Amino acid sequence: MKTNLYVAIQAALDAGKEILKIYETDFSVETKSDDSPLTQADKNANEIINTYLKPTNIPIISEENRQLDYLERKDWSQCWIVDPLDGTKEFIKRNGEFTVNIALVKNGTPMLGVIYVPVSKELYFTSEDGNTSKKMIISSEEISIEEILENAKEISPSKATSEVKIVGSRSHLNEETKNFISKIEKENKVEIVSKGSSLKFCLVAEGLAHIYPRYAPTMEWDTAAGHAICRAVGVEVIDQSTENSMQYNKPNLLNNYFVVKT
Repeated sequence: MKTNLYVAIQAALDAGKEILKIYETDFSVETKSDDSPLTQADKNANEIINTYLKPTNIPIISEENRQLDYLERKDWSQCWIVDPLDGTKEFIKRNGEFTVNIALVKNGTPMLGVIYVPVSKELYFTSEDGNTSKKMIISSEEISIEEILENAKEISPSKATSEVKIVGSRSHLNEETKNFISKIEKENKVEIVSKGSSLKFCLVAEGLAHIYPRYAPTMEWDTAAGHAICRAVGVEVIDQSTENSMQYNKPNLLNNYFVVKT
């Protein structure tokens, strides 16, 4: 697992460096078949991450790879789940709130997670045993993994008090989410914390928010790394259909609605 952690961190950093090269140019935007945006940064980051992960001989599910039928995936005991550029809309808006997400899933449970924020150089990752999560703001992507592991600080969630911080998306706050918030407002003072991409998971994991309700479509690669980081600090990610912890490498890679909470 430690070797996999090293590989995932290095892959995320190098992908982030490549993303920033495109970010600083007048890039073009394509539209995929599902109407989601795609840039050269998504493609280049994916190529870099694949270069690092393929030698581990662990199969890869990535947003930008060809999606395999469940018949090919159903017997996998573990797999990487990757979003090479989570928050492409935020990337296009140039607000800095986009991430590189890499997770290692075992038997449906995210055990290892790395989230890198190229613009702010914030790096979140689980320990190799998946029992803690850490954060570090790095000086540059050239930093050694040893230095990261030595200097990163452990993060932990905070318990909700009379004031509950609920993290939402800059891109959308739909009626179901508003209804969820209204129920909490009956007994608590509520503050809405807006953030893009998988950073919403990180806010809860590091105690800057208490709850993240997601009543809108997401895919497994949007959530696996954030789920791993939350899971390592004791934060639950509850599937609202099953009322159990969210599972991965499912027949359908589309997630059910979920709530992240301490």
